Amino acid sequence: MTHPIRTLIIDDDFRVAGIHREIIDAQPGFVALEPALTVADALATIEAEQPDLLLVDVHLPHGDGIELVRACNIDAFIITAAGDGPTVRRALRAGALSVLIKPFERRVLAERLNRYSRYANLLAGSTDLEQEAIDRALAILNGTDAPLTLSRSATEKLVLDELRAGESSATEVAERLGISRATAQRHLAALATRMKVGVRLQYGLTGRPEHRYALLR
Repeated sequence: MTHPIRTLIIDDDFRVAGIHREIIDAQPGFVALEPALTVADALATIEAEQPDLLLVDVHLPHGDGIELVRACNIDAFIITAAGDGPTVRRALRAGALSVLIKPFERRVLAERLNRYSRYANLLAGSTDLEQEAIDRALAILNGTDAPLTLSRSATEKLVLDELRAGESSATEVAERLGISRATAQRHLAALATRMKVGVRLQYGLTGRPEHRYALLR
């Protein structure tokens, strides 16, 4: 995604909502909307603000968070103290991408948000995706991405797609695709050799210059 991931917290405990809002705002590439404390507030905010991601408690005043997720067709995490099997299965059947059981450490939500950002970047755009890219995105979302690798052609296609949004460094491409910097650098260098991308040096006040890559028109 080229724009911040607009995230709406839906939780009737304003203290918990405030803590989660702080975690979201601390994550690069995310912005937290004003939390909604009821289903009615959530529906009004969703209509007005069109969020990209919902963080939803199950038990809400005058409604059910899981049914809200089912009805909204928006990426969502269920965040709840109800960790029983039927509730978790119902949340997943409703379309929740993740279920977090309260209470949890701040780093747990931060890590899930980071995974979601990488997952969303891989699936962004309207171009057809190869099976390896879909498998990679799902593995990243579920935290099982280490053993999976993409073929050279699939990775290069993802790198080229990333550069359509604008000039980037190898580090930026790596972070958005969920690959190592060395892998991103290798593919960018190969694409530059084949004249698919251009490269320039950007000099800072100190240190070595940074290589910046852009698609050749």
